[in-house]
Amino acid sequence: MKTIKLLGAVCLFLIALVAPAQTAEEIIDNYIENIGGYAAWSKVESMRITGIGRQQGVDYPFVATMMKDGRTIIDVDLQGTSFIVEAFDGENAWAMNFQTQQAEAFDSEASINYKNEAKDQMPDPFFDYKKKGYKVELVGKDTYEGTDVFKIKLIKKPVMVDGNAEENVDFYYFDTENYVPIASETVVKSGPAKGATAQTVISDYQEVDGLYLPFTVIEKFNGQVNLEMLYKSVELNAEVDESIFVMPKE
Repeated sequence: MKTIKLLGAVCLFLIALVAPAQTAEEIIDNYIENIGGYAAWSKVESMRITGIGRQQGVDYPFVATMMKDGRTIIDVDLQGTSFIVEAFDGENAWAMNFQTQQAEAFDSEASINYKNEAKDQMPDPFFDYKKKGYKVELVGKDTYEGTDVFKIKLIKKPVMVDGNAEENVDFYYFDTENYVPIASETVVKSGPAKGATAQTVISDYQEVDGLYLPFTVIEKFNGQVNLEMLYKSVELNAEVDESIFVMPKE
């Protein structure tokens, strides 16, 4: 009888060793709490980010304005000229054509994909992820560029690619000490970079009105830096002229 009890105790000890210390849900709850909490972020209706973009050795000012309902516009200053690189009015996405300097609507499929993820920007996809129909899985512990991390799989709504719905999965790497994401990865589904691994590295979390968000965002393709965004200021609940989201007519 003692032998059986001893074996049982050993088995329980081994199970405890291999069992994850946290679940994906607990990690995300800790993260949201660490950046200000659900209650405080729920009161944010708009966010305006002013910063510097850096691409291929060229720096340019930008202003990104986002609403709680997903409406977005990113305005870049190119040598004193305003240029809209991305916008969403709640239903349709659009941008300016670099050659013609005219606003052009995205195709219907791109707009659908944009709409499905429009509310992920403030503060990110993990906020109210269950209400969005997303699922999370803890893949396990890992290291990312020398930092110990929790690797979490985020399964979002399917993305439309050439008329077909395809799996839409991102992997996030959460710092095990501070419970905040420091990077994410996904495979590009369409466009010139189709098949490439897109990586986003985020750092320099700073406090704004009691909430925390990263002030440095670096986007990479297959490990090569494509774009750096350095935030200079972030305004929460700023007054916004909502007409800026609507695509101008010629």
